[in-house]
Amino acid sequence: MRYTKLGGDGPEVSIVCLGTMAWGEQNTEEEAWEQLDYALAHGVNFIDTAELYPVPPRPETCGRTEEMIGRWLQARGCRDKVVLASKVMGGSKDGRTFVPANRTVPPAADAPKPRLEPAQIFAAVAGSLRRLQTDYIDLLQLHWPDRWAPCFGKNQFRPEEHYDPVPFEEQVAAVGQLIKEGKVRHWGLSNETPFGVCKMCEAAAKLGVPPPVSIQNDFSLLDRRFEGHLAEACAPFNYNLGLLPYGPLAGGTLTDKYQSGGNAGPNARHVKFPGFQPRYHSERSLAAAAKYYELAQSKGLSLAQLALAWCKSRWYVASTIIGATTMEQLKEDIDAFENVDLDEQTLAAIDAIHLQIRNPNVMD
Repeated sequence: MRYTKLGGDGPEVSIVCLGTMAWGEQNTEEEAWEQLDYALAHGVNFIDTAELYPVPPRPETCGRTEEMIGRWLQARGCRDKVVLASKVMGGSKDGRTFVPANRTVPPAADAPKPRLEPAQIFAAVAGSLRRLQTDYIDLLQLHWPDRWAPCFGKNQFRPEEHYDPVPFEEQVAAVGQLIKEGKVRHWGLSNETPFGVCKMCEAAAKLGVPPPVSIQNDFSLLDRRFEGHLAEACAPFNYNLGLLPYGPLAGGTLTDKYQSGGNAGPNARHVKFPGFQPRYHSERSLAAAAKYYELAQSKGLSLAQLALAWCKSRWYVASTIIGATTMEQLKEDIDAFENVDLDEQTLAAIDAIHLQIRNPNVMD
């Protein structure tokens, strides 16, 4: 396993990050522990979760994923061996108050709408620390902006959706306070835009807060938008944020199971939750996936191996977040980082397909 440092002064992490968002919905706790044990044994020291997991988010399960990880950490006694990342929910105009409610025991009856205001950031971290059974989070990420921004398959900025955000400096100051208190060691962004990256980093510089070290955005063969303006803003010689791609397999679309002769099965995300993350399984996404599948087959690879090895080949990617619902998937995913490297001919063929069907995950 290879390792890399996040940002200028961030933690050293494996180039594979174990994603957890299915645990408690598609995976049992026993299965989650099996994945954690296997990943740690194979050199994966980086775990990513969030206060609202598992997904799809709902009141009955909110926080369950962090609780599973917390029990595993206590049982294995390995807190010092992992880099633990979590996320505080971003701003929302229209609900999901069950997430702020779940930050306390018992859940608050009059929880506010989620916003990235200091009091809510502090409460979110307190809730995550309790569920994770730890006294610090290695990497705290702001799950999405506290303003309307094009993410989750949206590409166009729509001024009519604008609402007044919590000021950037207030968000950064809150994170800085948590770092001073030792509850958070590093911080990062998620689902952010070039505008947001610049504003957050400039606010950190003004306030004397350590800058963010990472950015977790949607990124895959089916959504390569990061490689433009965001790659410039996050480059080591600019703001120096390492990309942590999520959705590198587009929720399973970039695997063999949806191709000819494949068997997705009833627990596959796009089968079990057909209305969740439709961008990953659109008609254009499926058409592009079929082309990448043909290329993978011609190279003696599975589609998942091709997709993950491509992420590994990008200079701006620090660690790729993988998610699995079976051990077979997890083993295949980790193997792609340990044993698969794409040659120039294959990379050129990928670019050629991209030019035919550019960023099919984009829905507008």
